[in-house]
Amino acid sequence: MNEMVLNTSILPEPIFSLIHAEKVKVEEIDGGVKLLAVDDTVDCTIGLRGILAGYEEMSVDKFLKRMRIDGELDL
Repeated sequence: MNEMVLNTSILPEPIFSLIHAEKVKVEEIDGGVKLLAVDDTVDCTIGLRGILAGYEEMSVDKFLKRMRIDGELDL
């Protein structure tokens, strides 16, 4: 199964007019194609678990920096 995210502006007009989001996730399923609207306004920090639990904001850069620091301590 292949997945990708596309801007809706590149879709043909009949499909573009049906989707009220800036991006769509495209999935290939059993020879067909499924388009799902992607909501970029969702707060991805809600419900973090594991080493990220308790963090209000954790960007990718902050996460990688933390992992580098943790790796240095393991040496």
